[in-house]
Amino acid sequence: MKGTTVTLAVILLSLSLSSQDITGTWNGILDVKGMQLRLVFHITAAADGYTATMDSPDQGATGIPVSSVTWKDATLRLIVATAGISYEGVYGEDQMITGQFKQAGYTFPLNLSKAIVEKKERARPQTPQPPFPYYVEEVEFDNPGAGITLAGTLTTPDKAGKSPAVILISGSGPQNRDEEIMGHKPFHVLADYMTRNGIAVLRYDDRGTASSTGDFATATSEDFAADVKAAISFLKLREDIDPKHIGLIGHSEGGIIAPMVAVHSPDVAFIVLLAGTGIPGEHLLLMQQGLIAKAMGQSDEDIEQAQVNNALIFKMVVQSTDHDQLRRDLTTYLSELFDQVENVSLPEGFSMEQYIALQVEQVTSPWMQFFLRYDPAPTLEQVKCPVLALNGEKDLQVPPKENLRAIRAALEKGGNRDYITLELPGLNHLFQECETGSPDEYAVIEQTFSPAALEVIFKWIQQQVR
Repeated sequence: MKGTTVTLAVILLSLSLSSQDITGTWNGILDVKGMQLRLVFHITAAADGYTATMDSPDQGATGIPVSSVTWKDATLRLIVATAGISYEGVYGEDQMITGQFKQAGYTFPLNLSKAIVEKKERARPQTPQPPFPYYVEEVEFDNPGAGITLAGTLTTPDKAGKSPAVILISGSGPQNRDEEIMGHKPFHVLADYMTRNGIAVLRYDDRGTASSTGDFATATSEDFAADVKAAISFLKLREDIDPKHIGLIGHSEGGIIAPMVAVHSPDVAFIVLLAGTGIPGEHLLLMQQGLIAKAMGQSDEDIEQAQVNNALIFKMVVQSTDHDQLRRDLTTYLSELFDQVENVSLPEGFSMEQYIALQVEQVTSPWMQFFLRYDPAPTLEQVKCPVLALNGEKDLQVPPKENLRAIRAALEKGGNRDYITLELPGLNHLFQECETGSPDEYAVIEQTFSPAALEVIFKWIQQQVR
């Protein structure tokens, strides 16, 4: 949810002609609707052919196993069964493999080379460039309870004395300290704006991502909340930070995490929820799926049927008390569901059993189970510090009216009167000025973060730290 992070696994490349040594490292760039993902494939000779792994540096993923590597007649075929991906390419005289990448019914061109391939970056005029009129420090801090070390960047104003500070909390999916997505670095833009205006900012890589240690795959929102608490403890020890004015800014899932931390930490002076949620996860995902499907042109009939099916799946997860039984029940349900569908299109290299197992694995992950079951309202009712909740009018991932209404109701029920909720016109989930709000637009929009939204956030924080 992070906004929505687009997750594309990739396959590997085994290339060569019969006389070509295909072992080694190969590089390519996958261009998906304006988003560029670097792919790095490592091929090793084996007794019966080749084995391979894949890295996706822009997603912080390394060592992804390629389940099948076939090289015959100058044609490379690769399958990553766990992600439903296939690749087929032909090795040419230019020592490149020219081919196509397929996933979830979509096909994209992907060429591979042993040379380093540079991304053709889209214009991102808001990305801050040095020199900066403030201090920039690379930092590390520990979460001793989890036994991990988090790496980040602390920017502090160029002035004497103690500065108020904010900690940035990213949305769902493995995010680096800039919350980088499709060439945009919204947290870098936000940190730069705040620090230029006198507010120190700590942003850090999610656990298990980029330079931070730990295991992202097994973590839930509660685990990420513990990481935020560790960040607060780190800032409180700094001589250049005012410990009485440390606030949190959470985007998307970060807007769920910030209230969790505020309820249990008296050191949180205020929180800003950027596209934070106020309704239970199972309802939010259904709304999100329906709105995005409609924006992508799916028929009302198909959307309605998908909503019925997904609602039942989500309800099974929410009501389950036995993980193993849940997996069995979901497998049975999906098997019966696919039996009713004529001409089911499966990803290349997948049997029906493998495809169903993949769906079950995704919906029963620790993060998904927690998210579907979590209702933010009871936590919001306990938040006593000042709250600013902002949503974009055209946000399709966290619909603004329903979520802002729920956030207001929860804060008022808990007796908190020091809050503001605002729906910002014309903005999407990333707080970009947009046309439709569809995730398809994120990459093609040059703007990273609406200047008007940045001003609203800063002016409100300024009032809290005076």
